[in-house]
Order: sequence, then structure tokens, then C-alpha cells
Amino acid sequence: MKDSVAEEHLYLGFSHQYRDSIFPLHTSISLFLLSYCDCKLFKIFLVPTGENVDDQFVTKNLLGDLEVHLISRCQLPVVVQSCCLPAVVVKDGKFCRAGLSVVLRHIIQKTYDADPSKKDILELLGFKKTCLKACAEVSQWTRLCEISIPLAVEGFLMASPEHCQTIPPDILQLERKLGEPVRVHNDDKIRRQKLQQQKAGAKDAVPVLGKEATEEGKTVEMHEHPLPSLELSIAFSKLLVQEVSDAVNREAPCIRRTKTSDLPLLDHVFAEGLYFTLADIVLLPCIHQFLVSSKKQGKNLVNLPLISNWYQRVQKVPGVKKAAGKCNMELLQFPELMPAPEEELQDLSSVPHELEEENEDSHFIGGPRPTMTKLMENGIEAKFSPHPCPNWTLDWTNLPSAVSPGEGKMSRDRALRKQQQLNNLVAAVTKLAKPGDVIVDFCSGGGHVGIVLAHMMPSCQVVLIENKELSLMRAKDRSDELGLNNIWFIQANLDYFNGTFNIGVALHACGVATDMVIEHCIKAGAAFVISPCCYGFIQNTVKFKYPRSRKFKEILSYKEHMILCRFADQTAVQLPPERRIIGKQCMGLVDLDRAWAAEERNYSVQVISMEPETCSPKNNMFVGIPA
Repeated sequence: MKDSVAEEHLYLGFSHQYRDSIFPLHTSISLFLLSYCDCKLFKIFLVPTGENVDDQFVTKNLLGDLEVHLISRCQLPVVVQSCCLPAVVVKDGKFCRAGLSVVLRHIIQKTYDADPSKKDILELLGFKKTCLKACAEVSQWTRLCEISIPLAVEGFLMASPEHCQTIPPDILQLERKLGEPVRVHNDDKIRRQKLQQQKAGAKDAVPVLGKEATEEGKTVEMHEHPLPSLELSIAFSKLLVQEVSDAVNREAPCIRRTKTSDLPLLDHVFAEGLYFTLADIVLLPCIHQFLVSSKKQGKNLVNLPLISNWYQRVQKVPGVKKAAGKCNMELLQFPELMPAPEEELQDLSSVPHELEEENEDSHFIGGPRPTMTKLMENGIEAKFSPHPCPNWTLDWTNLPSAVSPGEGKMSRDRALRKQQQLNNLVAAVTKLAKPGDVIVDFCSGGGHVGIVLAHMMPSCQVVLIENKELSLMRAKDRSDELGLNNIWFIQANLDYFNGTFNIGVALHACGVATDMVIEHCIKAGAAFVISPCCYGFIQNTVKFKYPRSRKFKEILSYKEHMILCRFADQTAVQLPPERRIIGKQCMGLVDLDRAWAAEERNYSVQVISMEPETCSPKNNMFVGIPA
């Protein structure tokens, strides 16, 4: 094990204890992962929502061999007070990680960094370390695991008996997900193995979990019986560090000649497919509580066979029962259930697709011109306000090198364009800011905007928020080189930042992220300076529907608005001039819709073209001020 690992503080919410779990469930999930990883690298604090909590009661009942301290919300580091829990911060540091997925992924990585022999822990991050990496606003799967399932189970447990007769829609959605075909890296090879097994009628006994054996210090249950599928043999051979037999690996000529479209699909073994990942760790405490409550109410789980079988299968993974025991989770046993017919599952509860397109116009004609003409006929055209200070520029030659975007990995030409973009944003923020203001750089990336602002405005507190750890670490390195004391770094999705602030800034916030930043600023009553990007990625989400403003909604359907968004991305310098002009007009219309939506909520908003316009193909900029 590596020495001299910096101590970090882990802060977990605590509302109440129910049966064998601490609530909110995000806390139980975090404690379960710590137990599974056998991780003692963090100083753990429970943060009660109420004032009167029995220290001994909490410590004795649910925390296993983890040492846990109680701390009130007002005693939290200031940067943590601005975030939703769970959160991790280096002791006396300014770098905070917040939100369930970000914190759990960090626990896994830190456990492996401290002890590289724990490769099984690192594999929880899945293929290319992407498990639950995408933020919940973008990824429906992350949202289901990180937000929807925990909240659904908490609501189910708190509901009165008459209100918890039906299975929560999010639980049914998970059941459907487990019934979908699996797509994994190199699945063509595995699907050919499955076809060969089917043709041969192979039912070779492969050691799975049952009779006691020991593997790397873990007690593993082993028994021998015919496995029902190739998927199971592959999944558990990986967990037990075994190879699938050569008989399974060798392909007959007829198998090699089979078209990919004719190969059998793969079935789920675990939540994300064939392999045990962080998603299973997140779901287990939640589904466990749901199943325990359902059993106490005498509910028949025949309608959830895939979840029930998954729950049984996860228990057979080495280390899971031991971790559950530490957390006082008394895992249940169920007989194996057969999958319910799809139509029966659909009848249980109607689960509408959250992102289903609304108000589709079957007579819609494609292309931007009909849509633009339709808007013009209603008196709507792209409007750009005059730039308030088109010639304003930072004195880049006299600034420290670490302030310049050229310090990052980019060409000289790109660094010059980035400086020009920063001139526009910094000029706008300078006009709005006053001493003592808190300025938040959303989607900060490597900190190009935030570091300049922190250096130029030492009397303001600057907060960088970014989901990508490596980008934020690069920003912190630059900040440390400059010796900045007025800057914080938060690795989190936007939704996990709930601090107060005066000005929100974002340079090239991608797609829906622009609308997320605007929404954050409006809720905080803050001004905003935002340059949008990636219009083609805009789409309806759980929280945001398009068009945004009442005026646009009265005229355009969702599909028509999406056409504007797609063509708003047609502004690259290598495109024909006529297409770039249309792209710029579409950008202006999409951003006019956003501006009007903000004005409906008592904001004054200008849409401006950055100067020079050649600084970026995406050269629009909002300046919004609360009335």
C-alpha cells in the first residue's frame, strides 16, 4: 500500500435511520461502497438535518467498523456548504467533489491509488472507467441510478400503506432495463460463443458461487451446477479470475460465417450488462430496502423477476455479503423467478417516456427556411444588441503566463482566439461585478475564464464548477502557480451546487448546459454572462422543454425548434458563406428564445455578438441582469 496519501474529509447527510439503513439512501450507498472497498482513507462526518441526534445511537447501529463523526451544517467548510451531499474535500483545501456518482467514483479511484493490488475495485468503474460518469441531466441511466431509484424507494418507504400498493414507475423502468439486450465492447465475439453454446446444447458446469473457498483473502461460496447461460459463466469467471474454457472459446466454421445480425443477443447478468460495476453497488442498498418493505407488506414479487434474480445474483459476488454484514444489511433470499411477459409488465403501471417529443406536427416540412419564414411572418427575427465595449482587451503581454489560455495544450492561433473570447466575457463581468461578489464559472473546463477573473478581481470570490476531474485539476495547478486565494474548485454536476452567488459565467456551455446555467442564475437572482455552444445537442430533457419562451411555443413545434438548433451548428469557417449566414441567424433565433424566456422571469437580457466575430464560430453571448 502506498504511504502519505492526503487525508480527505467525506461529508454524508443524515436525516434518520430506518431498519438497516441510514437515510438519505445516498449515505447508505456511500457507506456500503466504503465497506465493500475496505476503505479507511477518509475521515467521515455525518451531517444531521436536525439539531438533536443521538451520537451513540448512530455510531453503534449502522456504521460497522467505520469511524464516523457528527458535524452540524454550519460547521462544514464553506465550500461544502455550497454543495449537496455527499461531498469530499481535502483537509483545509479548496477542492471539493460533490454528488453521489462523483464521490463514489473518487472513493474507488483513491482506494486503488492507495493499494494498486485492488484491481477488482478499479474494475467497478467499468469499460474505459465510464460507469456513471455522464451527468444525470444528459444520461438517463445515470439519472435512474443516482437520483430516480433512491428517491422512488425513499418515497415508497415513507408512503402510507394505501399509497404504496403499486410498484414505483422507476422500479418498473429498472425491470425493463434489465430485460433489454446487452451491448458491450467486443460483444460480437461473445455472441458467437453464445450461438455455439446454443447449437451444441452445452451445459458445462462452471464453478459459480456456493461451497466455501478463499480467493485473495475473501471468503467465496462455491457450488457446481449447470449455468443457465454463457453470460453468467463469463461474468463470474471474471470475478473469480478464471478463464472461460477453451471449448467455449473455439468457434466452429459455421459460427464464424454467421452474420452479426443473426447472432443471439446477450442477456443482463448485472445492472450494466455482463460485469459487476458501480451501478450494482448503487442499486443494491436501494433495491434491498424496497424488497424488504415489499416482503413485510406481503407483496408478490412475481412481477419483478429480473430485479429479484439480479438481487440474488449480486449477493454471490465476492465481498458483497461481507460488506452487507458490516452495514447490518440482512440480505433476503428468493426463489428464482421467470421473466414476466412484456405486456403484463406494461399493464402494471404506465411509465411514460420522460423525454417523449410533444406536439409533433405531422405536416412539418424540413429545413431551416420554412421555420425561419414562419417566425418572420409572426414578426420574429434574430436580434443582436450592440456590443457595449467592442475594443476592450486585457493586457495579455503583461499578465503572468499561468493566466493565459496559451498555458494549456492548444496552438498559438487557438490561444489567440481564446484570449479574444475571454476579452468579451471579462469585459461584461467587469461592468457587473462589485467588491465582495461571488462569481461562479460554470462548466469551467480548464479554468480559462475563472482564473482570469480571480486574478483580475482579487476582491471577489470565484468558484469553478466542472464535472471532469482532469480539467479541474489542471485549473487548480494553474491557480496554485499564481498563488490565488480567492478561488474554489468544485467537481460536480450543476444540480449539486446550491450556493448563493452574484454572477454566473459560462464560456461555450454545451447544448442544454446553457439553459441549466441560466436556470441556476435565475433561481439565485444572479446576473449572467454566457456564451452558448453545441446547439445541435439541444433536446428535451426531464427539466427543460423546447422552445423555452411563450412566444416561440405559440409558433413553433418541438421539431421545428430542433431544426433551428441543428442548423445553428452550421457556422464552421470551412462551410460556404451562405450556409454560415443561415447558421448565424439560427443561432440568433435559438438564443432569442432563451433570452425571452429569461425576460418572462423579470430579467433584462441582451444577445450580443462577440468581437471580433472570428474569435469563434459560436460567437453569441448573453448578458442577463435581474430586474
